[in-house]
Amino acid sequence: MGLIRATALLILLAGPAAAETLRVATWSPDLSRKGPGLLLKDIRSGKDDQIAAAVRIIQAADADVLLLTGFDWDHDGIALQAFAMLLDQAGASYPHRFAAQPNSGVPSGLDLDGDGRTGTGDDAQGFGLFTGQGGMAILSRLPLGPVTDHSAVLWRDQQGNLMPQTPAAVAAVQRLSSTAHWDVPVTVGATTLRLLAFSATPPVFDEPVTDRNGRRNHDEIVFWASHLPDAPFVILGDFNLDPVDGEGRREAFDRLLPHVQDPAPVSGGGRLAPQTGANAIQKGDPARDTAQWAAADGPGSLRVDMILPARGLTVTDSGVLWPAPDQPLAQDAATASRHRLVWVDLALP
Repeated sequence: MGLIRATALLILLAGPAAAETLRVATWSPDLSRKGPGLLLKDIRSGKDDQIAAAVRIIQAADADVLLLTGFDWDHDGIALQAFAMLLDQAGASYPHRFAAQPNSGVPSGLDLDGDGRTGTGDDAQGFGLFTGQGGMAILSRLPLGPVTDHSAVLWRDQQGNLMPQTPAAVAAVQRLSSTAHWDVPVTVGATTLRLLAFSATPPVFDEPVTDRNGRRNHDEIVFWASHLPDAPFVILGDFNLDPVDGEGRREAFDRLLPHVQDPAPVSGGGRLAPQTGANAIQKGDPARDTAQWAAADGPGSLRVDMILPARGLTVTDSGVLWPAPDQPLAQDAATASRHRLVWVDLALP
């Protein structure tokens, strides 16, 4: 943390009359591996270029609280602890952390996707080859309060859900969250900010007729519209839905927009991404993109990672950490992940 911001934060914590800027960030660092324990092994090896790049990106972002999506969970939180130690050694200390078992990779025992087989990654509560693959984690410099975990809510119980016609046995166990839905209080002096954190399923990789993943993605986003706290909040995470481009049911944003504001953070690197293939036909501002897939035979660059503060909050700055090719950290950003870190500065009383 920079000296000025660190000093101001200490003043904030010492007296409720002060006001300070809190930097909130979300990022999917692709810190997921093909088997349990492999991420921990790579972290401890000290030889993994992707992990080293991820540490440098987080250090540069200088966030006060950070949601990581796409981070493998283990029962004792050993991988997260080991990663936090690397950050601490790099001067980015996050003493307050939270991670709970996600739905990704949790066996259901049923044929959830209706392909006639059981036991595949698609038959887990959320896609995953093992329990906890591609989970979530919160890193914070500030104390975290008791977390409300909505991840066990059944899809069929979501009011107005778009769940396709489903066998009763499947509907009785199928959870809405493909990864997790967490309500995480962050204590900032006399203020409590609620982080409404989640990571939604991609609205693709399914049968176009049923559009199961597209419907689930929609309902995972819309979930927060009926679970907003009576307190300052931000909705953040990997929405896996671009407001303008790519596939998906964009009407999901219509349910959130009456309650939130969109800072529309931008970057220099996103604007300079080659506008060929899929990118050439997109309508959104490329400077707002937060992830880069192949443009020739894939969806190209999309805006899928977002932070949407409540309408009553004051946003002082925002950005996407996607440096231009000739800027520092450009190679680290590309090495670490297909996604780019998104941050928003909030002025809290």
